Amino acid sequence: MLEITIDEDGIIHLKGSFDAAQARDFEEVFDEIGETKVLDLTNLVYIGSAGLGVLLSVQQRLSKIGHHLKLFNPNNHVRDVFRYSGLDQIFEIQDTG
Repeated sequence: MLEITIDEDGIIHLKGSFDAAQARDFEEVFDEIGETKVLDLTNLVYIGSAGLGVLLSVQQRLSKIGHHLKLFNPNNHVRDVFRYSGLDQIFEIQDTG
């Protein structure tokens, strides 16, 4: 299950698992992103290839207009998924400490 909330600063918070089932459900949410956004991954416990595909699609679309996604505070497992897939070279990933 994936929960997405957007706080008053426009930061998008992902909570739960972002896999194939959730990718289809939330694709519309990500399609609406039209400028640089911060995705807080603090509470994202899992991301699968379908979730990566959605984020990569948004990143590619935004890069064409000079914007991008900033990924913030992924746990070790989520960070490893980005690193092993090579997507850590495409996304800006920041940690709290």
